[in-house]
Amino acid sequence: MKILLCNDSYPRAVDKLNSMLPGHQAFSCPTDEVAQNIEGVDVVIPSVAQITAEIIQLGSFGLVQQLGIGLDTVDIDAATASGVWVARVPGAGSGNAESVAELAVLFILALARRLDEARKNVAAGVFFKPTGRSLLDKTVCIVGLGDIGTALAERLIPFGVKLIAVRKRPEAGAPQHVPIDFIYGMDQLSDAFSKSDFIVLAVPENQETRDLINDKTISMMKPGACLVNVGRGGLIDCDALLSGLRSGQIAGAGLDVFREEPVDPNHPLFKENVIATPHIGGNTDASVAGILNSIAENVKRYASGAQPFNIVNAPDQPRCRSVFCGAKEKV
Repeated sequence: MKILLCNDSYPRAVDKLNSMLPGHQAFSCPTDEVAQNIEGVDVVIPSVAQITAEIIQLGSFGLVQQLGIGLDTVDIDAATASGVWVARVPGAGSGNAESVAELAVLFILALARRLDEARKNVAAGVFFKPTGRSLLDKTVCIVGLGDIGTALAERLIPFGVKLIAVRKRPEAGAPQHVPIDFIYGMDQLSDAFSKSDFIVLAVPENQETRDLINDKTISMMKPGACLVNVGRGGLIDCDALLSGLRSGQIAGAGLDVFREEPVDPNHPLFKENVIATPHIGGNTDASVAGILNSIAENVKRYASGAQPFNIVNAPDQPRCRSVFCGAKEKV
């Protein structure tokens, strides 16, 4: 079977998949050249590429297997209608959620302790400045209590913070082992944001969350709050964020994701107090190993005619190129 990784930034991942899947062929292409490379492909790994209805019709693949949990670039309805399985790798346990949560902690600490300014002071010979903020007794609002949000909450507890959260279904509560002081609904952002020293976005991008951070919601924030985004770039209206940073309403931002990637390095955001990383939240040794193991397992299952793990759809007549597809094992 041919497996296409729609991102040529991960050559080692391709090599690893080929070593884990003898008899199959994994290869990659640039994100914007999927259509030119889709012929004969059996399994598509989107990464951040758009898997549209047109791409689905153009190809003969039967499985879209994401690297992680985000499927905002995949037309799931079109895939289902065409008999294409769509699967993800759960964040928890794979190393992905844990790695993204660690990066969020890094952003929070770097913003709180004014790391960029401190490094400049060392170079300038200025010592004993700046005065930072301790996390002790500060309020951190986690928007989204999925795998990443939960992993982040677990890691913040030892810092002595007060944890609050926002989620689509607040009645679902929080995991019993995570002491969240209060959970707000998406219609209660004003209450949550006005109390928060740090706000961390850990939700997927969809119609409800797109431009979640805008002029209105920024005005709801506690003056001088810091914003961290490890979810998706489309969660933030960049113009609104820029205005919030310039006015001081937002003291600083930690951004791992952007609406357009790669982001323009000359974007005016980077003249403000912004710490940025190039979408590397889940790019760690632990995460890569866990994700590739899950992908390899699903490729084997799909090749044998079995239903893949962690699917998000249920096509009535699954499309499959494998000679074993008659089995259609249900698990």
